[in-house]
Amino acid sequence: MRIEIMDTTLRDGEQTQGVSYSPFEKLHIARLLLKELNVDRIEIASARVSKGEFEAIRQITDWARHNNLHRKIEVLGFVDGDVSLNWIRDAGGKVVNLLCKGSLRHLEKQLRKTPEQHVNDIRDIIRKAQQNDMDVNIYLEDWSNGMIHSPDYVFYMIDSLKDDRVERFMLPDTLGILNPDQTYEYCKKITERYPNHHFDFHPHNDYDLAVANIYSAVRAGIRGVHATVNGMGERAGNAPLSSVIGILHDQLKAETGINEFEITKVSKIVETYSGIRIPVNKPVIGENVFTQTSGVHADGDSKDKLYYNNLLPERFGRRRKYALGKQSGKATIRKNLEEFGLSLSPDSIDKITQRVIELGDKKENVTTEDLPFIIADVLGNDTSDYKIFIKNYSLSLSYGLKPSASVQIEIDGNLYQETSSGDGQYDAFMKALRIIYENLNKELPNLIDYQVSIPPGGKTDALVETIITWNLNGKEFKTKGLDADQTESAIKATEKMLNIVENSELKIGTNGKSEIIIDNQASHIL
Repeated sequence: MRIEIMDTTLRDGEQTQGVSYSPFEKLHIARLLLKELNVDRIEIASARVSKGEFEAIRQITDWARHNNLHRKIEVLGFVDGDVSLNWIRDAGGKVVNLLCKGSLRHLEKQLRKTPEQHVNDIRDIIRKAQQNDMDVNIYLEDWSNGMIHSPDYVFYMIDSLKDDRVERFMLPDTLGILNPDQTYEYCKKITERYPNHHFDFHPHNDYDLAVANIYSAVRAGIRGVHATVNGMGERAGNAPLSSVIGILHDQLKAETGINEFEITKVSKIVETYSGIRIPVNKPVIGENVFTQTSGVHADGDSKDKLYYNNLLPERFGRRRKYALGKQSGKATIRKNLEEFGLSLSPDSIDKITQRVIELGDKKENVTTEDLPFIIADVLGNDTSDYKIFIKNYSLSLSYGLKPSASVQIEIDGNLYQETSSGDGQYDAFMKALRIIYENLNKELPNLIDYQVSIPPGGKTDALVETIITWNLNGKEFKTKGLDADQTESAIKATEKMLNIVENSELKIGTNGKSEIIIDNQASHIL
């Protein structure tokens, strides 16, 4: 079973509130849809909208003509004599999708004409289109309400026009009112009554049933379906092309010409041009839809792909991910380590897993890009010989007031506490710490450099790695801390510094630079 795909991203999709494509953007999307996604047809605009729309159509039709694709370019026209027809012709269009009335109520209330008058008007446009070497498809607008409230009228319209030069009858659920049972029933009546004619189904997503209704329409014998990239469209949108392709290929075993691998790329480009973000849980194309969160799922996948389905990410130019966070297990860590080509001991994986869970409690998610930081933090530092612990601290930041900090530390089992203000939260923290050390006649290094890093491509919720360079009696060394909060990561780096000084691990290397001794090996950063 071969199903024809008509994409209306550039017409119906552009009716999304706040979306307007430039001629260049329309041309680029059109080329992607026809040449890379390989959709059968595209509807690119409505007639008589604006000069800018005319120019966009002209550019697309010029390109299509040079690539022998001009019969795949369609423009919505109206029953207005030859006004829309001439406008489309002058823009280079060869196919008009004629917007006719598919319900008696729309005909009587909006056009105030009889069915016979409407048919005669349509026939006149079909005749003029033939004279201009143009094809005509007919939209039966509000067809779903027509089938519910005035089916005799719907059949009259099709009966009257089926022997004219109409390439396709297109059946819109204009207000998105149908459910799958109704869609099947009404489409079945159409396909059984007119077995030799081509019908398209055009759903809207008001009840979140657009994709399900396409499923039912195809089961009922419909040969063509309409969709938009990312489900763009007026109100709740249209059927998203990515989901439609998924159910056609997998659930209905239907054939299309669509190149699945390009779906994600095209979706991202439309997202950029439209400014309408793709929901992270959008099937096939959403950021998170190929990400397993549960450690149980990662374990099952590692054993025999137990949590795979037919929607393999590789089909759509994607790859499977395993989210890091408080629900992570050791299998999740192993899956992510594979991304970096790393293999670690079970003990190391245990430590990393616990650190990921700890960090996951503090932030929404820990990304794969965070993992190298976490590995370095966990495996590069052993706190078993710590003598100094930062037990508690309170940081305060108020508009118009200097930040303040209250700090409590433990040294050899004894607690010490001080409060201070500073030019920033961390500065206030260090000044409070310095008061404690002065009272104990202990020396603190001077901070000479403060470097903050986030993973490449990191967002505002990324982990933060803070590397601080210290100087004590002319000797420089570095410590680093890792946390979801920048100040907390700096405090962790500071705690490491306190223990280095306390344990007298600082010495001068043979190259004249300071080194930190860890497990009898030299490392420049702890």
